[in-house]
Amino acid sequence: MPASFQIVGTGQLLELQRKLRAAGHENVRSSMQRRIRRAAEPLRTDMQSTIHGLSIRSAGRGSGKRGGPSPTTRPLRAAIAAAVRISVRTAGNPGARVWLDKALLPPDIPMGVVNRLNEGRLRHPTFGNKRRWAQQNTTPLWWDKTVRAHTPRMQSEVARVLDDVRRRIE
Repeated sequence: MPASFQIVGTGQLLELQRKLRAAGHENVRSSMQRRIRRAAEPLRTDMQSTIHGLSIRSAGRGSGKRGGPSPTTRPLRAAIAAAVRISVRTAGNPGARVWLDKALLPPDIPMGVVNRLNEGRLRHPTFGNKRRWAQQNTTPLWWDKTVRAHTPRMQSEVARVLDDVRRRIE
């Protein structure tokens, strides 16, 4: 399953949040949230472009098999890319989170499809026929690889934001 990715420095963020509330620095707090979100935006953009460029291959049709147009109304990759979201929290479980919003996926694309795509293999009924199945392959762990590529940059950016905010309130 493409797990949501979180940048956390829970202790530092919670301590900083308490100091901000005590000092009444609402503009500093909103600036911190905005900068953390900005640090996560390149990951979201790269995730969306990775999904759009994802090669999904099938074994092809055997001789004598029929074909036809796709029964879905929306392209799979575009629908998944549109569901990638960012959320920033500074209280409770603080951090930046890049995740896939199930509510934004069309009803004909369940979350299981996305999970299987990250595993590199997608089996599905052929045009809804549950007696005939097709298998399609893709690059495995595309979600995880994209996240790993962005992790060091995001961690250093969040650390820089925390240092800046700490300097402003102390």
